[in-house]
Amino acid sequence: MATPTPEGSPPAGAPSAGASVEFSSARGRWVVACAVLGSSMVLLDSTVVNVALPRIADDFDVGLAPLQWTVTAYMLTLSALILLGGSLGDRLGRRRVFVVGVIGFAGASLLCGLAPNVEVLVGARGLQGIGGALLTPGSLAMIQSSLRPADRARAIGTWSGLGGVAAALGPFLGGWLADGPGWRWAFLINVPVAAVCVAVAVRHVPETRDPHASKHFDVVGAVLGAVALAGATWALIRAADGGRVVEVAVVGVVAVAAGVAFVMVERREPEPMVPPPLFASRPFTVINVMTFAVYAAFGGYFFIAALQLQVVAGYSAFWAGAALTPGTLLMLLFSARSSAFAARVGARGPLTVGALLCAAGLLLMLRIGPHAFYPTDVLPGAATLGVGMVLLVAPLTSTVLAAVADDHAGLASGVNNAVARAAGLLSVAAIPLITGTPADAGLGPAFDDTFDRAVPVFAGALVIAALLAFVGLRPTGSRIDRSRRAGRAMPATPNTADPHLPG
Repeated sequence: MATPTPEGSPPAGAPSAGASVEFSSARGRWVVACAVLGSSMVLLDSTVVNVALPRIADDFDVGLAPLQWTVTAYMLTLSALILLGGSLGDRLGRRRVFVVGVIGFAGASLLCGLAPNVEVLVGARGLQGIGGALLTPGSLAMIQSSLRPADRARAIGTWSGLGGVAAALGPFLGGWLADGPGWRWAFLINVPVAAVCVAVAVRHVPETRDPHASKHFDVVGAVLGAVALAGATWALIRAADGGRVVEVAVVGVVAVAAGVAFVMVERREPEPMVPPPLFASRPFTVINVMTFAVYAAFGGYFFIAALQLQVVAGYSAFWAGAALTPGTLLMLLFSARSSAFAARVGARGPLTVGALLCAAGLLLMLRIGPHAFYPTDVLPGAATLGVGMVLLVAPLTSTVLAAVADDHAGLASGVNNAVARAAGLLSVAAIPLITGTPADAGLGPAFDDTFDRAVPVFAGALVIAALLAFVGLRPTGSRIDRSRRAGRAMPATPNTADPHLPG
């Protein structure tokens, strides 16, 4: 169901003002290129840092817990503020907020690259997350609100595919930098990329916004969401780090209370960050729950896989990154087609099969151990995971956007990104707890046990995601998808004749 729009606004599903750029035109390609550059910085940074973690640990002489905070500090601010970033873009201008985010992300990256100790690095990573929260929803919303409706599936497929390639190239690039110039260049490289991205945005990307959005911001909701995520993250890490039971319990209760209060505030707030009517759309709700399961698996797995390949299997940082090259090639070749394919046949099949293939790929990765032989121990799992991600990532994105009106593209993108980042955040924080590994443990051969206990948990999350897609989505494209392809607007009220919508 489309989100109800204010009186006098265009019908739900109607294109946003300025949504007339053709994907095949020079300007359309520039819009997509700018969005890819911006989002790729965020994706690259996440995966590059994972591969560089052992080098960071050596340089600063730290164990597992500080490495967790190096990752979770970034994901915490990103996931807590990304909803606000999407909302700011809809109100103040998507290009404007995107550019501010790119500049902030580059400045924080420079601080990361110059960090004298792990405490400064963790703080700078938190600042990076703030920049990422502004630019990430804007990158997709610029495509959704600028391009013609007929071109969006192909453009989103291209954006998602190239973004996936950036995420997959991250370990490869991070390994090369860590073994060569040093891990600090994993952050410093963002500065010239950001300069190019800002120049392209200012020159070629049209400014779009939701003309009916007010200037009011849901500050209370943003604060409660941040407290809930921060408290949950801290409690999970401290629970495995020998924290006092009372201390952990109190923070955990505060986190849960903040989460409950967040839901209550969003229901009563006249202009909430997460309007409850969004979740009246069954596809939107199902896909976001599925997104949580998928990115909990991916976030936790990619964190420990880079450590396993270097610490246990004995790979260099470069070869640990190169180990995932098959997935990179598959994403590059087929992701752009995956979104269009799902639009034709419906998202249920690709999402179900893709999640199951990803689960199988993770289980095959259990073959990685001391002196792992790449052709038999790593390649089968990497290739299977790559095929699964081709079927899974692009349709996941396009389906969630198809479930809301165009004027709420930034908000929908923000919600979906917040869910994904929060899932990865909590998954990484929970690794010591679910594996029984002390968070202050050093990195050594014993990490193999942590890997072997964690991977089946992440594979199970992907199986749950497949079940959600199979049970929660219709066998063919939703009525929203069909209406958009036909150029029709969706009604703003529920239709109980459609079993895909709540009665």
